[in-house]
Amino acid sequence: MEKIIIRGAKTHNLKNVNAELPRNRLVVITGPSGSGKSSLAFDTLYAEGQRRYLEGLSPYARQFLNIRNKPDVDSIEGLSPAIAIDQKNRSDNPRSTVGSSTEILDYLRLLYSRVGTPYCPDHHLPLEATPVSVIAERLLAWPEETPVILLSPIPAARRANPKQLLADLARQGFLRVRIGGDIVETEEASPDALADLSLRADIVVDRLKLRKSSRGRLTESLDLASRLSGGRVSAMNHRTREETAFSTNFSCPLCDFSLKKLEPGLFSPQTARGRCPTCGGTGTVPSVSIESIIHPELSLRAGAIPNWGDHSPKLFALLAAAADQASVSVDTPWKELTEDARGFILHGSSDQPEFPGIESLITKEAEALPKADREKLLGPLLKEKTCPDCEGEKLSREARNVFLSSGGKLYSYPSLLRTPISELEPLLGSLELGETARAVADRILPPILDRLRYLNSVGPTYLTLDRPVTTLSGGESQRIRLACELSSGLSGVMYVLDEPSTGLHPADNEKLLDSLKKLRDAGNSVIVVEHDEDTIRSADYLIDMGPGSGESGGEVIASGTLKEILKDPKSVTGTYLSHPETTVQRNRSRRIGKKLLIKGARGHNLKNVSASIPIGCLTVVSGVSGSGKSSLINGTLYPALAAKLYRASASPLPVDAIEGVEHFDKVICIDQQPLGRTSRSNPASYMGIFQGIREIFAGTALALERGYGADRFSFNVKGGRCEACQGEGILKIGLQFLPDMQVPCDVCGGTRYNQETLEVRYQGKNIAEILDLSVDQAIPVFANHPAILRKLEALEAVGLGYIRLGQSSQTFSGGEAQRVKIAVELAKTDTGRTLYLLDEPTSGLHFREISQLIALLQKICDAGNTVVVIEHDMNVVASADWVIDMGPGGEDGGRILCEGTPEDIAACSESVTGRFLQKKIA
Repeated sequence: MEKIIIRGAKTHNLKNVNAELPRNRLVVITGPSGSGKSSLAFDTLYAEGQRRYLEGLSPYARQFLNIRNKPDVDSIEGLSPAIAIDQKNRSDNPRSTVGSSTEILDYLRLLYSRVGTPYCPDHHLPLEATPVSVIAERLLAWPEETPVILLSPIPAARRANPKQLLADLARQGFLRVRIGGDIVETEEASPDALADLSLRADIVVDRLKLRKSSRGRLTESLDLASRLSGGRVSAMNHRTREETAFSTNFSCPLCDFSLKKLEPGLFSPQTARGRCPTCGGTGTVPSVSIESIIHPELSLRAGAIPNWGDHSPKLFALLAAAADQASVSVDTPWKELTEDARGFILHGSSDQPEFPGIESLITKEAEALPKADREKLLGPLLKEKTCPDCEGEKLSREARNVFLSSGGKLYSYPSLLRTPISELEPLLGSLELGETARAVADRILPPILDRLRYLNSVGPTYLTLDRPVTTLSGGESQRIRLACELSSGLSGVMYVLDEPSTGLHPADNEKLLDSLKKLRDAGNSVIVVEHDEDTIRSADYLIDMGPGSGESGGEVIASGTLKEILKDPKSVTGTYLSHPETTVQRNRSRRIGKKLLIKGARGHNLKNVSASIPIGCLTVVSGVSGSGKSSLINGTLYPALAAKLYRASASPLPVDAIEGVEHFDKVICIDQQPLGRTSRSNPASYMGIFQGIREIFAGTALALERGYGADRFSFNVKGGRCEACQGEGILKIGLQFLPDMQVPCDVCGGTRYNQETLEVRYQGKNIAEILDLSVDQAIPVFANHPAILRKLEALEAVGLGYIRLGQSSQTFSGGEAQRVKIAVELAKTDTGRTLYLLDEPTSGLHFREISQLIALLQKICDAGNTVVVIEHDMNVVASADWVIDMGPGGEDGGRILCEGTPEDIAACSESVTGRFLQKKIA
């Protein structure tokens, strides 16, 4: 069959949708937020494709799988097994990294354990493990009749009790020892000399002349010498006094350092042998930093250090003792103490080593506590600092000193993980190995190089293998999974992707599109939910959903090739593609005046960056992926301002100065993190209007008559909720080898409340019916309640009039979640002195919604506020008053290529952004 044919899809807001999609083609589904794109692609096509595949498994296997329910659709023909690549981060484990999620680490650990060369960490000499038989062969290759003394070095640990050691050796028949180069009788050896670890000490195991006939004796003596020393053996030519060291283990010939057989587990921070013993494999240890949260106007007793006043007796006792040592009163305001007194209390003094300072004392006490108790006790004082032993590399000393050689440089396992993905493929492709090691490596390297090649092709080349997956954006996480699928070489599969261009600069997007086409050309159907213009224009087939959002959407308003969509008057997408200039909105009357200055930012890959942000204007920070945008704004500017304005404890990345803070009274960072972690979180609760709604219901005549308080109308507590489903509205029924079923609660009918609570009505609606209203529908209902109305109107202003008040926050896209957060801030009283920081707010937005967002940002600036946006969308960049363009990316990035008006950026020959911006401002 050449097509995927959908008949009667009614999932979520889909309105009996019929559609035909060509198989083995790149199909893009687009349309406004909430128009039904994901309902069609993920909740219908993918859900049914996966369900059919899994139902082909045995009943025994199916009972262990989380099989989806059959979607609400009449029929789907032409389906293939389905794989979804969405933007959800699959792991909350802080130890999960880019390398582990792509399985590259498994192969790298195997590579290091099989062909890596261990080194002594103290002498930096390669450790060679030589079997006894090979040592014997090498010695027998010396001239015939060479007199040889076989020596077994005595480990330092055995020399702690020298008298007992000498007695044991004499009893075991070892007649001679060598101490400090002199061979003496065991019974006459000096115990004091043996105890002196500055002198080398050896057991004389045997003295013999090398002959072919003495092979057996030689081998036995070598084996005995190796066992006595833990693997180390020396052979000294008795005539020339020349000495050759060998090791049957990986041992240093100059010290006691030795290493057992290399195994993959040695390179994992999650194994006892591999992890750093100091930090337990986390790379950090707890430390205390007090200065950033001190209230200078208060005394130590009154709480100059928050929560450490005299109401915390144990902790205050430490402060009182420190003040006593410094000869100051605990009742003197901190700001009135001398600089020396403050420094002594915090950090101690070299003149009085018996008192190391309050920070050191608290750190020592913190290290002895379980983590949960430590955080509860120390609160904002506690920070994590890099482990002093492993320096953040998480591994044991042994693991950190195994190396591979490439291009004349040595690479330890941790240093390889810190290398950007873009550099790893050529590095591993040119390893310097011997013939035997090369044969082994040639079997291990191909899957590593394949995965790296595909990672480079889909965009995140600036990432490193040790980057925690919890720190990745949804787009980065998705592209890493896409690379894994590309490397699998599957065909005949239906891939469903959710906005893979999220977070990508247009220059990076070109490589992503090439990868999607490769996936298609391998014989797969690629279905992409997307708003990106380049992706839409590259599609073989388009489905345009709409016409609106929520209840106003759920229909296929146009479908066909790009040419057919452009000609279709019903297609909103086609209209914007035909007239892209309608999205750009520039306020040319706004003038550049005072500026917020960032000076000398050096965090992550930033290279002493200084930037200016005009106050009262819309500034866009642009640049390719990995150019340092987030490091500059989210990692440097925001925590620096939060510390100054709110005394926040988070430390900014290294920066010399931030000037112009006095022009602001608030800084608000709006990211795309989910609004809530449970299905119970909803817009009404997040916006802070659910409490007001419950109070309105509690004030009705029937509620007053029955004595119902506001808590009665919460589905999270006993009393008013339905106890059969505990306020969830659904029941989950396990069916073993069939998929679990979620059915509406048969007691409350899915309303979440019990019957008595639902009898209370406001304007003819009960609490469940109110929560089922969209924002647009709720506005007239609460027109006489200004506090609630203001917040509802803020949601409407950001284009979210279609969402329902009780809709689970888990169903929102990153872009929708960010707009809800914007609405929260818009609903507050505006002082005109706020700095708004937004991270890719166009994510998940259709052209029409981007136009609404730009208008909203311009309105915020018109009120005197300052908006800084990290963004790749050229419509937003072209609408800005000021642009800071960063590049080029990865380790080479971290620089400002140019800054100025959009016209300045378009004219900059060094700017990749400028090349794409020219099309928008032409």
